[in-house]
Amino acid sequence: MKARVALVAAVLVMLVPLFYLLSLAVRPAEDVLNSSLLPSSMTFANFVKVFGTIELGTMLGNSWVSAVGAALFAVVTAAPAAYFTARHTRGDRLLTVLLVSYCAPPIVAIIPLFFLLRYAGLTNSVVGLILVNGLAGVPVAVWLLDGFVRRIPIEIDEAAVIDGLTVASAFRKVVLPLLWPGIVAALLVVFFLSYNDFLFAVYLAVTKDSQTLTVGLSLFQGDRNVQFGQQAAAGLLGVLPVYVLALAAQRYLVGGLTAGATK
Repeated sequence: MKARVALVAAVLVMLVPLFYLLSLAVRPAEDVLNSSLLPSSMTFANFVKVFGTIELGTMLGNSWVSAVGAALFAVVTAAPAAYFTARHTRGDRLLTVLLVSYCAPPIVAIIPLFFLLRYAGLTNSVVGLILVNGLAGVPVAVWLLDGFVRRIPIEIDEAAVIDGLTVASAFRKVVLPLLWPGIVAALLVVFFLSYNDFLFAVYLAVTKDSQTLTVGLSLFQGDRNVQFGQQAAAGLLGVLPVYVLALAAQRYLVGGLTAGATK
């Protein structure tokens, strides 16, 4: 009973920021600076005005496309890499290098990435964001999938090779189907990381056609005032689909993370 009460209390505490975001979104402009948790009056004008202030539809679309593309790119790259780190005798070194690279501050890579994308003609494009966020998510995806590969008995690989399959075919036809829980978990984690990215988006995609939601939210802060109501409405419209996705896939996410953490 005490555990359930503690769990409910924890859930309520975590929902307070989302509730306050909703409270700000439905307040009129003159009530935004009210420090109370509940609005004194309600209006849905902010949800209408926000589409005229920024290109919210385009930004939401760019965020989803770049996040989904980055997640697919990262997992497709990370799956064979995780198989190597888990099965090869020197795989731990590669895993260490990947994790160390992920610990480096992303800001140090902004200038090289900018010039590389400009050389490839991918600045101010969603494709460029997919590549950058996908590469940034590879270490996390490899780390997650490495634990899953280690849980699969190596005898399965050996039996497949004895039956005439190559190592690559054994991975593709035998090991990969067993990795689906980890693949789903890795896809979700990289998706969330890419969807929330601000640093790469604000430097590498500055045109209106390529900006993401995180950049759009920063545009509400002007020189003299901040449109908190519209900013909260845009944030709410951006975060609710992600919350729904997380709730719908929580079984795969939690199960995948807990299983992949065991090595």
